[in-house]
Amino acid sequence: MLDGLAYVESPRWHQDRLWFAHWGTGEVVAVNLAGRSEVVAHGPPGLGWSIDWLPDGRLLVTGPGLLRQEPDGSMVMHADLSEVADYRWNEIVVDGRGNIYVNGFGFDFLGGAPPEPGIIVLVTPDGTARCVATDIDFPNGMVITPDNSTLVISESFAGRLTAFDIGADGGLSNRRVWADNVGPDGICLDADGAVWCQAADTRTHTGRPDSAEGACIRVEEGGRVLQRIEHDRAIFAAALGGADRRSLFMLAAEWRGTDGVESALAARTGQVLVVDAPAPGAGWP
Repeated sequence: MLDGLAYVESPRWHQDRLWFAHWGTGEVVAVNLAGRSEVVAHGPPGLGWSIDWLPDGRLLVTGPGLLRQEPDGSMVMHADLSEVADYRWNEIVVDGRGNIYVNGFGFDFLGGAPPEPGIIVLVTPDGTARCVATDIDFPNGMVITPDNSTLVISESFAGRLTAFDIGADGGLSNRRVWADNVGPDGICLDADGAVWCQAADTRTHTGRPDSAEGACIRVEEGGRVLQRIEHDRAIFAAALGGADRRSLFMLAAEWRGTDGVESALAARTGQVLVVDAPAPGAGWP
């Protein structure tokens, strides 16, 4: 659908278009199925931020904090997550009740600092923020089942998908391995209960590919791979959308390691790909 992009992440189907975070440019971009795109909002400079929406349609953007776009286009602080932890906030998902789950970590990934466990923070509709999960091994993409009962998160450095039960108050419990031996980054859920994520064989211990090859897999709970899509570069994230949510959108780019971020951004190898999916999208995002 699109080519010549920098790093692309956090795909979301919203208002009949695919929206995504265009890392390295500070842009939020939306593209329709005909391939016409526009910059619709702005995020932080650099890498490591994501988007989602409140139930009333206002855009949320992560990064150093959790920001909200107002109707006039201005960005304001939605919740002061620094009161929970002084972290860089990465992925986000808003469930059907308006609860916001944000994850983050406190070490300098691109600077080569030793890894430290990350956390998941819950922001309730009244604006209260609290930590609901710790010891996440590089937290990344999250999905929530249609009944708001289960959250699945990518633990990229561990090569697994981890599930939690969601309580009536939004809290998380009953932590368990949902699928192992994967390389998950940005993920999506379908109506059969399968997750589209990234394959493990193109990943290093840092959770990023060390080669120009990549693959997106459809995996069921327990880890059995149902489908595999190969590509010539890393696939960072996937989303299901389109009129019937049967279009699988994949965001891809070359990954040149943490030392090669600037050259990779300059090379503009980012792409938005689309293929028909066997089952429609479900749940959130």
